[in-house]
Amino acid sequence: MSDDRHPFAPRPADLAPTRASDLERFLGGSPAVVLARLAFLSLLVGFFLVWLDIRPMEVLWGVRHLFERFWAAGFDAVREVGSYVAAGAVLVLPVWLILRLFNMKPRG
Repeated sequence: MSDDRHPFAPRPADLAPTRASDLERFLGGSPAVVLARLAFLSLLVGFFLVWLDIRPMEVLWGVRHLFERFWAAGFDAVREVGSYVAAGAVLVLPVWLILRLFNMKPRG
């Protein structure tokens, strides 16, 4: 072997940074792939919500009602919003943690 590098040393081509556009960096991938993923995820969530008999307008009315109650109740609504955040975090944080653990790449 005429090369003085270690056999497992990365090649210069392996170290070259990939130049993603600002839009791709912001979106987390190419726009078409991100759009397809969002459309598929929206389909799944929409199917689940309709299965639970929750309609999109009901969700929007609920959000509007939440803000109206927040405005009417003043700072007492902060406690209510905090309880909503805590209730959602009970599901969101474990799912996020599991997804992060599955997406971890081994070091080395």
